[in-house]
Amino acid sequence: MTLSTKKQIIAIREYQNRETDFVFGSLAAETTKSSSGEIEPTYKTSFWEEEIQTMEYFTLNNGIQMPAAGIGVFMMSPAEAEASVESALRSGVRLIDTANGYMNESGTGRGIKKSGVPREEIFLVTKLWPTVYEKETAVDETLARLGTGYIDLLFLHQPTDNWKEGYKQIEKAYKEGKVKAIGLSNFPEDLLQEATCTMEIKPQVVQVEAHPYFPQTGLKKILKETGMVLMSWYPLGHGDKNLVNEPVFAQLAENYRKTNAQVILRWHIQSGNVVIPGSKNPDHIRDNFDIFDFALTDDEMAEIAKIDKGMRYYTATPELIAQYAKMELQPDL
Repeated sequence: MTLSTKKQIIAIREYQNRETDFVFGSLAAETTKSSSGEIEPTYKTSFWEEEIQTMEYFTLNNGIQMPAAGIGVFMMSPAEAEASVESALRSGVRLIDTANGYMNESGTGRGIKKSGVPREEIFLVTKLWPTVYEKETAVDETLARLGTGYIDLLFLHQPTDNWKEGYKQIEKAYKEGKVKAIGLSNFPEDLLQEATCTMEIKPQVVQVEAHPYFPQTGLKKILKETGMVLMSWYPLGHGDKNLVNEPVFAQLAENYRKTNAQVILRWHIQSGNVVIPGSKNPDHIRDNFDIFDFALTDDEMAEIAKIDKGMRYYTATPELIAQYAKMELQPDL
């Protein structure tokens, strides 16, 4: 993975649309290459609805830049995903995460269109479900539901026995320009290493459970060797109040005048994790992205590391994976 730090101020463009009525902008400035071997995000500033939103970016091992934070639409109906995505994009969010299995890709696509934000300014992430891994039209049908010509990052959602067939489908789409980056979701370390060593195109991102109680320390060592980026789900510990209310987060929140959740999300970014907290509430969406105007010190990061419990909230048993392999999707309307 190419690691760099770059600050950008974006050239202002105006969109004449009464429904959106926003101003957005970008102007590239300096670039410096990291020599530390640690992830250093890229920084961009966008002007949106008279608010300044600063976003940090990670450079993937194929040169693609990915926003460090976005919004996920897991457990949302198509209508809820539509509204949430539209609100998020109007607030300056630029990464959207959905999936075949969420059955709300159509709503996500409608939210993107209604936001008025140009497609090229959005980093769109989705996932193929196991029952379509071997379906030749799976990627094209996904594109049709989303109403787009390409996907920025396409995952295999689950490590079912037919994952290699699904991976080859994504590789084909990658070569055709329909997919810009490849990801593996919920894959254990042995299959992740197998994919990295045996598939023609190496994956760029792995999406797994990660939070301060389970920071994926062992996996991070593998990712560093392959240049892959970790994308976290359950970034706040599945809403566990014990995690969110840990004294270290309460103290840091007081010090920085932030919420405990904002401190945890900031910890993720500085740990090299992409985060996708989900919300249907526009105020909560904005709060989740108010994390780019402060930085935790090395000592503070070390204090947070002490609460690692090696505790997962989700365990993918062989029986559960076998169920996923047979779970047919409902219509996505």
